[in-house]
Amino acid sequence: MSKEHPPHHVPVLLESVVTLLQPEAGESYLDLTAGYAGHANVILNKTGNYKESVLVDRDDYAIAHLSELETKGVRLMHSDFSSAATQLVEEGKTFDVILIDLGVSSPQLDQSERGFSFSNNGPLDMRMDQQNGITAAELIETIRVDKLAKIIHDYGDEPYGMAKHLAEVIVAGRPFKDTHSLAELIKQHHRGRWSKTHPATRTFQALRIAVNDELGQIEAVLPLLLKLLNSGGRVGIISFHSLEDRLVKRFFKEQTANGLEAVLDVITKKPVAGATDDVHNPRARSAKLRVAVKK
Repeated sequence: MSKEHPPHHVPVLLESVVTLLQPEAGESYLDLTAGYAGHANVILNKTGNYKESVLVDRDDYAIAHLSELETKGVRLMHSDFSSAATQLVEEGKTFDVILIDLGVSSPQLDQSERGFSFSNNGPLDMRMDQQNGITAAELIETIRVDKLAKIIHDYGDEPYGMAKHLAEVIVAGRPFKDTHSLAELIKQHHRGRWSKTHPATRTFQALRIAVNDELGQIEAVLPLLLKLLNSGGRVGIISFHSLEDRLVKRFFKEQTANGLEAVLDVITKKPVAGATDDVHNPRARSAKLRVAVKK
């Protein structure tokens, strides 16, 4: 992939993000999951403040494609978002607009070598940062049945009985080197009914969350947002499944429940749903956007 021809990626809930975050000329912007700058390009065009803005991503491909914005003065950070947020807090940086898009990008899903999807066969990797951490194949290689069952149940929303059955089948069938072999095994042994959604979808989601410590990342970054926001600053968080959204919803609720000492005002009393607000983008189906402003 060349920088000159970035992969196609349609930013989720773009219109709602811009409307609710209301970026204005001169404001600073922090994008903790910049990806291929789908949201960032639009917001930075409105603020015009490149030199006080920071774009973060843990994906090598994404960082390479953000280099054009770096030439305009934007600071790039090749890091997971909780580590980047920690560093920025330590540096005393604050921002007027912050966005976190928790979804896997279209290019990541479409690149078979990344192992996020079984639509195209590839190595069972699933790491967002391919320079660090263990792959999904390596995780499966050594994990106990009970721990794998818990991952599939907790992160994939499979009923526990099914999760335990699949964990036993996977452990018995290891090692796995590619996505098709794992997906096919799950398809053969999944006891539930399925039509449009492949029976391996939930297990693949669960493994991806575990490999990238996605929920731990969210829990770590949420309290840091209060330190990174200027007074009057807005933060938007896009989640894609109930586990993510539950953490964000709870955090916002806790921050607004302190009466006169409340730190945040929640703008979205109900989340903006991609299924109704971004109907032309199929990968926005499960997206939910929550926005708050710091007092």
